[in-house]
Amino acid sequence: MEPVLLAYIGIGLMTGLSFIGSAYGVTICGNAVVGAMKKNPDAMGTYIALSALPSSQGLYGFVAYFMLQKFLIPEMSMFNACAILGVGAMMGFAALFSSIRQGQVCANGIQAVGAGHNVFSATMVMAVFPELYAILALLVVILVGGTLPL
Repeated sequence: MEPVLLAYIGIGLMTGLSFIGSAYGVTICGNAVVGAMKKNPDAMGTYIALSALPSSQGLYGFVAYFMLQKFLIPEMSMFNACAILGVGAMMGFAALFSSIRQGQVCANGIQAVGAGHNVFSATMVMAVFPELYAILALLVVILVGGTLPL
């Protein structure tokens, strides 16, 4: 197998899984918004803010691609290809799971706001914790990319 093919598998995992996770997380929130709107339609701004949070992990996967694209050349080394495959899989799975779990946290906050509770700020704080791991994964991609030879 050509090394560049391995690298592109890593890129595919990194971007694809992060996009899937964000779509899934945002959908979880959207479902909660539909239910909350029945009880409290005046909190739409709050619902939108909380619903948008899981979309950030997809952006992290996209940014990670830009950090690694300079290495995607036909004559790349097997070392670089394996590194990109590894960090791509790590980034993809971290973003996938963190965005789904963040969507669940935000959905609970949306339901609580819909029920009339003042939990927007607390939900935002709690939603940061799952996202932190996608941010750390992005940092690992950046650090690994900084150590790879061209």
